[in-house]
Amino acid sequence: MTEFFGEINSIKICYEIQGEGYPLILVHGFGGKKEDWIAQFIPLSKHFKVIRFDNRGAGKSERPNLPYTMEMFVDDTRGLMDFLNIEKAHLMGWSLGGMIVQNFVLKYPEYVNKVVLIASNHSFLNKDAPKLYKEMQIKRLEEINDNPEKVFWEEVRRGFYREFRKKMMADPKKKFYGLWSAEDLIKESQINPPTSTDLENLANALKNHNTYDQLQNIKQPSLLISPSHDIILPKSHMHDMNQLIPNSILKTINKAGHDVPLSRALEVNELIISFLNNGL
Repeated sequence: MTEFFGEINSIKICYEIQGEGYPLILVHGFGGKKEDWIAQFIPLSKHFKVIRFDNRGAGKSERPNLPYTMEMFVDDTRGLMDFLNIEKAHLMGWSLGGMIVQNFVLKYPEYVNKVVLIASNHSFLNKDAPKLYKEMQIKRLEEINDNPEKVFWEEVRRGFYREFRKKMMADPKKKFYGLWSAEDLIKESQINPPTSTDLENLANALKNHNTYDQLQNIKQPSLLISPSHDIILPKSHMHDMNQLIPNSILKTINKAGHDVPLSRALEVNELIISFLNNGL
């Protein structure tokens, strides 16, 4: 696949485009990169023009050393749309990406057709949560060079339901859904990882994230996908968001953790395609 770079808000943003049709923009999570959408990028590109990109401070995009804000991420996404001459698109975000998408649609509603939010939240009730998560990610980063496999399997415990974990561990080479294997994810985790400075800057954007009182202003049709066993972000928030966003539907994926786009790729992709093509 061919990667491109756009000059967006005075920094270079790395992106990829696959497929034809209506544009669908994928926004990744904290400490991640565009390749996190390994289970969605190609399958969804058979139905839409899919754009995935590295947020500032991630992957191959530039990493300016300053505290990032949610508004920066929102404006980078808007800037990329302008750069690509996209007047309106579907927006899909996972985890932090879902927070960015919420803030985007509230600021630039005219740019958004439909919304997909996966394993995200509307705020941090525990004000220490962003700091704790940042510290956990920095600790992971310090260990990953010495033993990437050990770090990966520790992460798997937090992101995947136990039955699925057993399948991954039994055969790390197994290609789930013909899309990815544990070995693929281990290798990818070592390519362009975030630095501790990147994580510090990223964590700053989490501090003031709170869309709770504004969600009723999101009028776009919205699909909320909530894993039943998310231990990273509380699934109760997805239920709150479903109650607050007027034109929304909540789909709970049973026996799934925070990494539900990977572990339940076929089910997640079918939900997304059906929703974007046919509505609620």
